[in-house]
Amino acid sequence: MNAPVDVSFFARAAKPLTSYRPYWAKRFGTAPFLPMSRAEMDKLGWDSCDIILVTGDAYVDHPSFGMAVIGRTLEAQGFRVGIIAQPDWQSAEPFKALGKPNLFWGVTAGNMDSMINRYTADRKIRSDDAYTPGDIGGKRPDRAAIVYSQRCREAYKDVPIILGGIEGSLRRIAHYDYWSDKVRRSIVVDAKCDLLLYGNAERALVEVAHRIAAREPVEQITDVRGTAFVRRPDDETGKGWFEIDSTSVDEPGRVEAHVNPYMTTSEQAAAQGSTCSKDDAPDSVAASAGEISVSGQKDPKSAEPNPAIQPMLFVANPELKAKLKVPPRDKSVIRLPSYEQVKSDPVLYAHANRVLHLETNPGNARALVQAHGEGVTARDVWINPPPIPLTTAEMDYVFDLTYARGPHPSYADENGSHDGATKIPAWEMIRFSINIMRGCFGGCTFCSITEHEGRIIQSRSEDSIIQEIEDIRDKVKGFTGTISDLGGPTANMYRLGCKSPEIEAACRKPSCVYPGICSNLGTNHDPLIKIYRRGRALKGIKKILIGSGLRYDLAVKSPEYVKELVQHHVGGYLKIAPEHTEQGPLTKMMKPGIGSYDKFKQMFEKFSEEAGKKQFLIPYFIAAHPGTSDEDMMNLAIWLKKNGFRADQVQTFYPSPMATATAMYHSNKNPLRKITRDSEAVDIVRGDKRRRLHKAFLRYHDPNNWPLLREALKAMGRADLIGNGKHHLIPTFQPLTDGGYQSARRKNSTPVGQKAEAAKALPSKPMKAGQPQKGRLLTQHTGLPPRVTGSAKPAAPKFSKKAR
Repeated sequence: MNAPVDVSFFARAAKPLTSYRPYWAKRFGTAPFLPMSRAEMDKLGWDSCDIILVTGDAYVDHPSFGMAVIGRTLEAQGFRVGIIAQPDWQSAEPFKALGKPNLFWGVTAGNMDSMINRYTADRKIRSDDAYTPGDIGGKRPDRAAIVYSQRCREAYKDVPIILGGIEGSLRRIAHYDYWSDKVRRSIVVDAKCDLLLYGNAERALVEVAHRIAAREPVEQITDVRGTAFVRRPDDETGKGWFEIDSTSVDEPGRVEAHVNPYMTTSEQAAAQGSTCSKDDAPDSVAASAGEISVSGQKDPKSAEPNPAIQPMLFVANPELKAKLKVPPRDKSVIRLPSYEQVKSDPVLYAHANRVLHLETNPGNARALVQAHGEGVTARDVWINPPPIPLTTAEMDYVFDLTYARGPHPSYADENGSHDGATKIPAWEMIRFSINIMRGCFGGCTFCSITEHEGRIIQSRSEDSIIQEIEDIRDKVKGFTGTISDLGGPTANMYRLGCKSPEIEAACRKPSCVYPGICSNLGTNHDPLIKIYRRGRALKGIKKILIGSGLRYDLAVKSPEYVKELVQHHVGGYLKIAPEHTEQGPLTKMMKPGIGSYDKFKQMFEKFSEEAGKKQFLIPYFIAAHPGTSDEDMMNLAIWLKKNGFRADQVQTFYPSPMATATAMYHSNKNPLRKITRDSEAVDIVRGDKRRRLHKAFLRYHDPNNWPLLREALKAMGRADLIGNGKHHLIPTFQPLTDGGYQSARRKNSTPVGQKAEAAKALPSKPMKAGQPQKGRLLTQHTGLPPRVTGSAKPAAPKFSKKAR
């Protein structure tokens, strides 16, 4: 490997994954697939499993699936790992299929949050599930992590339960639950797990597994980063900590008014109900000496001012200053408002959410504690600082493990394939894709990536990535020469990060690219360009597409990268996410202005023309995001029509637990700024009617939406946008329609026959397979235009790795 040496604080702050002595069961070797039945265990020569993983997803042995990564990582440490995938949760019997685990249960709801996986943004039940064979919905329960934990406890009461996955990460403290419209307790309390591992958990899980294997009681494992657990207030293990009230970190006090530059210092202080000691101290001292009365009039007994009376100045004693000790960060814990407080007070909820996001940098984050319950039922949920990110060598170690790169054989049909009725759409989408990095420093308030994976970019080495491309070429059935994606949460953040290790470890900014790109952020795309060129030069590789979302405000910093991308790695279209055009919602999203999109669009079109290619940008937009007014959506609709876009699918804001935008939605406050009782209120789009209106503006071209839009435009005083001219948004006439809008997801979508008829009605030139139609765009992250993915039968992907 020729990976560069990591020099950051994070590379030196944790024990390497490869430094542990393997568990004795390492002698059994590597399993072709982790066993899902007793018969498979017998074939491997196992009498029992050391660890059993329970997941809400079908078991696909691929590094894009969390349970496969966790299972193979534990296997590499020498443990015998079994998997129970999508068990029937109605009783504990299916959880006994592999017998009693020797060490612990590992429980997760799956790659997606179970509630987001099952319900639409309008709280309607989905009929499909991309992580299930046959795309069948209903194979996992609501709040699966809680239900699975309960059944594991019923099956074998004395076996520790270690909870993980994105569902646990997003619910580690008291959180607003969109589906029940209330604040719920920490999942640690509801699931009654012994330990919660949040974020990417390889480092924490390996340490916990070895400590439990060494017979250390799980209740004593309270010092591992990236973990959360319940601790009683009188527990001796909680002694010796310096407790800090969260209000001292970010006090919910009064709002400081903007300073008037034409006011003197004294006038500014007086306007805020205080005095300026520098200006007013002589008066107050003189008044106390009898020279000036309290009323401000000169004392007649004192004809002349006394020059001996001088204002008293207080200066810190430098001798004492040197002796003042700040509590060590590794023994400091911040007490958040209790569950009962945040449940009853939305302002305190927003405050707690803001403090939690301030404490997310592994370099300087402190532990958090939140009380749940009162009296004899009182207990504290402790959250240790985030895990130390993996180094490049550790990322290679995890991704270079012996994955089968396919679904478990038990899902195959009679021909041994995973197509048709047995196809798992999530695997089909990433079948020929490669994950080159983790993390995202964008900090978008609606996105769950930073709450789970963190803001520090964790990148694989170039050799490891090239090796995986060759493995797909040589070993994966059905490969036709096209790599469908070479990316991650964001396509172009590979190897990007802070220029200074010291600044990186101390920074508390929620985003490195908002309101502008930080001057300390490295934006060199050369390592990514090198991988692109080396990858497509490999024998047998016809095309490498980039399917992950692109951060275009970063891309424009490197015209050479944009040229490389556009001329060699775009399969007809490229997806990017401006999300909106108006500053109101963009500031609440922490997204750049539409000007950045325009700049990138110019470069995209220029380099496409130079290459002689007809290619299109597919921009994503969000409707009903906090901070979005009806006028904002109207202006976005005008922009869409002006630019010739018709959105076939739309993304409505989905309040995922713990996201900053969700805190806005629940509290009407803006956690991006200091939270106070009188601080900035955020316009929240609630209620089905207003959410439908915002969605209708995105689909201004749909006749079903015209009656709603006409009514809204008249109420807004913009009836001038109603007419039959090209400059009007919607026409005055109303064709016969079915009066409703259906989601374009499979089984919830327009029937195939109707789609074909609609396509015939649209004048268009014949398009090649895999190319979008000009003027059409799909803005929902769960449905994109069809394209060639390298498989024998191209299929439209139905979901995205980007968790919203």
